[in-house]
Amino acid sequence: MPDAKESLTDAQLTELIDIVKKIHGFDFSDYTEASFRRRIARVMMIKKLEFYDLKHLLINDPNFFQEFLEEITVNVTEMFRDPAFYKSLHTQVIPYLSTYQHIKVWCAGCSTGEEAYSLAILLNEEKLLKRSFIYGTDINTEVLNYAKKGIYSLRKIKSYAENYLFTGLPGSLTDHFTMMYDAAAIHSELKQNTLFSVHNLISDTVFNEFQLISCRNVFIYFETELQHRILDLFYNSLCPLGYLCLGNKETIRSDIFRKKFKVINQKENIYQKIGS
Repeated sequence: MPDAKESLTDAQLTELIDIVKKIHGFDFSDYTEASFRRRIARVMMIKKLEFYDLKHLLINDPNFFQEFLEEITVNVTEMFRDPAFYKSLHTQVIPYLSTYQHIKVWCAGCSTGEEAYSLAILLNEEKLLKRSFIYGTDINTEVLNYAKKGIYSLRKIKSYAENYLFTGLPGSLTDHFTMMYDAAAIHSELKQNTLFSVHNLISDTVFNEFQLISCRNVFIYFETELQHRILDLFYNSLCPLGYLCLGNKETIRSDIFRKKFKVINQKENIYQKIGS
């Protein structure tokens, strides 16, 4: 892969960001620069493009932009990724959620749906799914279409089943799937209370009030200013005493937001909204 810094000058990178924002409405200006450069370099290498070719396609070819977006956005996910997190969620958050008549959950940056379905399974095990609704959002329509199908390869299911085992939840992950020849489909009861739709964390606003928001392993790709803007969005989207879950390499460092969120589990980065 060509070195990203050699592929684009700072001026060219800024120009691409401006084009994407003005024409397609996606603002990547506060993404971590090194990560963004690497991903653009990957697109240029795969497509064998020079800068001016890339610029032309981004301006004139909507289909190419969708492919570009798929490469730029991060789609690494697993079911029950970081089992210790789900164990903590089960013991420290679910009992609180059970006190609500209706439970609304937002899985932000849901990618291909594994995390949203993991939350659905967790709620189902506690007999809470029927009074819950899970919103899975992402900016990438392709991964959302994949999530809506809820079908995963047996190779992935085997790996996910190992994660599930370490959560301490009863039974087996495969109890929640219908096995096919070379894949497995999530049970329809888990899909009924789950909705996948497009939402841009950078530019879109509050769309509901939630008892739980999970946005794991997304912040690490954003600069500090953008992290703060999104934390503000989450704060305003949570009900009083609602919970926010971040990835295990992410944390709330800002003094402003430390006053707005109480640490529930420091190791697993589970927070609770305080104040109104």
